[in-house]
Amino acid sequence: MSQEFSAVLDYMEKEKGISRSVMIKAIEQALISAARKSFGVTRDIRVQMDAKSGRIQAYASVKAVEQVTSPRAYDEIPLIKARAKNPLTKIGDLVEMEIPPAELGRIAAQVFKQTLNQSVRSIEKGMIIDEFKDRVGDIVTGIVRRFERSDVIIDLGKFEAIMPAKERVPTEEYSPGERIRALVVTVDPALRGPQIILSRSHPNFVRRLFELEVNELHDGTVEIKSLAREAGYRTKIAVWSSDEKVDPVGACVGLRGTRVKNIVRELNNEKIDLFRWSDNIRDLVIEALKPAKLKHLTIDKEGKRVKVTVDEENLSIAIGRRGQNARLTAKMTGWEIDIDREENQEQTFEDKFANAAQKLMRQLAIDNETAVLLVKSGFPNIEVLEQTEAADIQEAIPSLSADVIKSILEKATVSKGGATT
Repeated sequence: MSQEFSAVLDYMEKEKGISRSVMIKAIEQALISAARKSFGVTRDIRVQMDAKSGRIQAYASVKAVEQVTSPRAYDEIPLIKARAKNPLTKIGDLVEMEIPPAELGRIAAQVFKQTLNQSVRSIEKGMIIDEFKDRVGDIVTGIVRRFERSDVIIDLGKFEAIMPAKERVPTEEYSPGERIRALVVTVDPALRGPQIILSRSHPNFVRRLFELEVNELHDGTVEIKSLAREAGYRTKIAVWSSDEKVDPVGACVGLRGTRVKNIVRELNNEKIDLFRWSDNIRDLVIEALKPAKLKHLTIDKEGKRVKVTVDEENLSIAIGRRGQNARLTAKMTGWEIDIDREENQEQTFEDKFANAAQKLMRQLAIDNETAVLLVKSGFPNIEVLEQTEAADIQEAIPSLSADVIKSILEKATVSKGGATT
């Protein structure tokens, strides 16, 4: 008994970090609950446990009476029996009486197990809070143990943590036994089971990786001004330095890209865009949307919107795959980003030609074919038609009859007059 009991205490101390004295106290409290449930004792119960031998002694405060009438065991004791222990005992006095553990029974054993498990969980929660309350925002390393639905349970040594499905990176797969790093997002004592919430998808996971890798960020020489991330795909980071001699982007990239490569490797090849921060929104958007070359930028300060115009060649680059480049730029700057394609001269001419023909159709009540012939022949609007002779139109468009030309010129004059009025 003593060897088994000692082995349990050793295990709890080494694996769980619960000291022997704390564990013994928890066992004693569980035994008290078990004794109350088994015997229905309402008065004080005392349990004494030997840490070396594991010997348990339980005592109940029993009332001395002339004749026992209570159906509950260890509730009353005959006065004559009580005086055998203490001759000065009087009726109504409380006498401490030992309860043999063997009498506790099956129900008491179940109560003991449940109470002890609850006590151990409560102790572990307290230890978790004490150890991790100041580590929120830090990166920890653990081993993947198992999966609960889509959540990942991670062994941190003494404690287990959970990485919920929403905190996972969608492009990553994890295997039991795999060692991974993650960010401590929160420590929640209200949860059942693991209370340490980890994340690999949080933007601050990337931030902390850079702070651990880049000395200039750690000592404050370089600062991450803004960061936006779509976990597993792309992260944009704007960096800045108060020291003009320090290149903030170069410091984060490292010699031959060693620093940023280490981080990209940890993120399973997630793309990282590093660029210099600027207080000028125009310059910041230009940097953020690189390598796309922008043609024009229109800034609406009141609406916090930036309209960007690019040519056909740079449109897909500026928008990015599934809109990531534009979306991350908007997140990082806090401004709405609208990206439009610049129309070339040929497209502009075709649009103007079509618009002129449509306008003549409405104003002169003619068909589309006739309107197109007029525009192509140099009669694009009623202003020109009003100053044109029928002979000029007949010469330019022989296919039109004299009656049609006459009708067109009359309608042009009427429409022009109406417009002037």
